[in-house]
Amino acid sequence: MPPRVAHTMRMKFTCYLCVALLILSAVCGGVYAFSGFNLLLFLCANSETIYRAALAVTAVAALFTVYALIVFKPFKGLK
Repeated sequence: MPPRVAHTMRMKFTCYLCVALLILSAVCGGVYAFSGFNLLLFLCANSETIYRAALAVTAVAALFTVYALIVFKPFKGLK
């Protein structure tokens, strides 16, 4: 596989992974907002360290998603 194709595939996978993390975070936030049950903390086995690490990873995923939208311009052809 040529390096350019491999790079494109890895970037696409990274974008999908970041968007999936943001969707998971939104679902957990929605459950917390409507029921008061902190689903993310439950999934982190009530560990504050893992909980904060998950929030940090989600923050980096959000930054990467904004970067990808600015650099790759996926909506450039739409009018």
